[in-house]
Amino acid sequence: MTSIGASSILYAALAGGLGLLFVAYLVQYVLKKDPGSARIQELSGAIHEGAMAFLRREYRVVLVFIGVIFLLIVFAINVHTAIAFLIGGLTSVSAGYVGMKIATAANSRTAHAAADGFNEALRVAFPGGAVMGMYVASIGLFSLSIVYYILSVLPGGDVFSATDLISGFSMGASLVALFARVAGGIYTKAADVGADLVGKVEKGIPEDDPRNPAVIADLVGDNVGDVAGMGADLYESYIGAIVSALVIATATSLNAPDGFKKIIFALCLAGIGIISSIIGTFFVRTGKTEGDPGGALRNGTLVSAGLVVVGAFFLSKYYYGELSVFWAAFFGLLAGMVIGGIAEKYTSGKAVEDLAETCLTGPATNIISGFALSMRSTVVPLIFIALSTLISYYTAGFYGIAIAAVGMLSTTGMTVAVDAYGPISDNAGGIAEMGHMPSQVREVTDSLDAAGNTTAAIAKGFAIGSAALTALALFFAYVHAVQLQAINLLSAKVVAGVLIGAMVPYIFASEVMSAVGRAAFKVVEEVRRQFAEIPGLMDGTGRADYAKCVDITTAAALREMVAPGLVAVFLPLAVGVFLGPETLGGVLAGSLTSGVPLAIQLANAGGAWDNAKKHVEAGNLGGKGTPVHAAAVIGDTVGDPFKDAAAPAMNILIKLMTVVALVFAPLIVHLNELIGLF
Repeated sequence: MTSIGASSILYAALAGGLGLLFVAYLVQYVLKKDPGSARIQELSGAIHEGAMAFLRREYRVVLVFIGVIFLLIVFAINVHTAIAFLIGGLTSVSAGYVGMKIATAANSRTAHAAADGFNEALRVAFPGGAVMGMYVASIGLFSLSIVYYILSVLPGGDVFSATDLISGFSMGASLVALFARVAGGIYTKAADVGADLVGKVEKGIPEDDPRNPAVIADLVGDNVGDVAGMGADLYESYIGAIVSALVIATATSLNAPDGFKKIIFALCLAGIGIISSIIGTFFVRTGKTEGDPGGALRNGTLVSAGLVVVGAFFLSKYYYGELSVFWAAFFGLLAGMVIGGIAEKYTSGKAVEDLAETCLTGPATNIISGFALSMRSTVVPLIFIALSTLISYYTAGFYGIAIAAVGMLSTTGMTVAVDAYGPISDNAGGIAEMGHMPSQVREVTDSLDAAGNTTAAIAKGFAIGSAALTALALFFAYVHAVQLQAINLLSAKVVAGVLIGAMVPYIFASEVMSAVGRAAFKVVEEVRRQFAEIPGLMDGTGRADYAKCVDITTAAALREMVAPGLVAVFLPLAVGVFLGPETLGGVLAGSLTSGVPLAIQLANAGGAWDNAKKHVEAGNLGGKGTPVHAAAVIGDTVGDPFKDAAAPAMNILIKLMTVVALVFAPLIVHLNELIGLF
């Protein structure tokens, strides 16, 4: 049965392979589009060069960390887990590279297509984003399934022993994602804040004006933060959800056939999600949604989700043999849709219009109102996460919680696609501004970009919601691995751990946002210096030194990303070794409890402030160049590190700490036994 069971894993790999073929088709589709005039191609080339240069420098640093952790796992755990860790990290690196490569090729093509109208622009921007979305899901399921299969057929191995090793794959994906999100977030927001504060507020020039020395760094940042960073983020969320289901399927199985069925169900559910996302991309149509990109993107998302529900029902009924796991998957997906819907509600429409009106009385009331709005936005998502947890547990136990996370992220291909198209549209707008294209081109790209802010908030909601469910499932796996019967909240060691854990997301967010502030300060100084010292820069006869701002943001991002990564990896190890497995359990519970609502709050606050600014820039409340606009820009700059640096990295932090605890659980137990001897 072992060989037959192991071969069944390849069905999931087949779905991943199909997704990779679709990615190849999308790449060819995008690259065949007209890249535009020589000037447009020159600007796009500068963005591409800056983005890829940053990525190469970032990955050189990340690969050093991967190498060190790889050796640590080899000597402390085993070589098979270390190899799984290495492959998980490298495939995450590849996701960022592929997504960035196509996004920076799609931006000029989107700008050129926007001259022919909204529909043509969306037909380029969305497929460009879909490359990232489909690659993330497809390479994730394909590589995980292949590695899992190989570990299963090794001499003396089977699908159950392989599960103990595959958690290293998730740790590799999470480690790369944390570095990519933190570094990308610091880069993009430092450049964005610096460009806006001097360009818009002090000089009163338009966004992406070629006179602004930080404009190329800003456009590069859209790619390194919101494409490569976001792709790595959703990649590790996707992998973490599947791995948590595999681990718990093994941990909770009373007999081999039951456990094997749980393993294959989780993998096939992810495969159904890839196929559903492929189909969903063809429903992003603009015929009846002219000028409404949000409506077009919503169509594709709903179709993908509906197909997953149908597929999960038949898989549950006719393969698993009962509908318990279907309800877990259904309510996980429903919770994800609700979280996304709440993010949309608080970052668009009337909520944003009301927030923009507070700018009439200055930046202080804008920030106060936005902060209050973001606090309120956490209520419904947390309620639905709680309901999804309860329903999933009572229908299928802790395995049901893991399946709820897989269900929530089953449409990752579509979720990432509707997110990644936003930075492409933003870049296209910048290219249009710098290339002096007709004003209607910028109007089209701004329309796409505004919808992109909302879809980005939705994608962050999915990632944060899945973090809660996945971390909870991995937490159970950790408790099982260290052989604890329960986490006793009446224990002083556990309470101490909970308090330490609750503190971690706050200090983490503080460090990330402080890093953005420090880097932005240097960018502001440099932009002011150039305006003061370069003759004719303000009147357009001088040329800005774009490379200097790119270098400042790159150096700051790479320097500042190290400390948060070290905290996420070594804090769980230190607590587990010196304070014991029970205290570490409290730390993991505390970080989960405080980190999820904090991440939701930060993400929605930033999205609301950003779209409030765009509402003013559309000509409302006096429009650009007014005190109202200045207040809105200040709110947006405050929200930038909230939504694009601290919030998205938070969900990675939560899961990475938990999976580190799970991977190193044997070492923690062994060292505690040795310490106990003395």
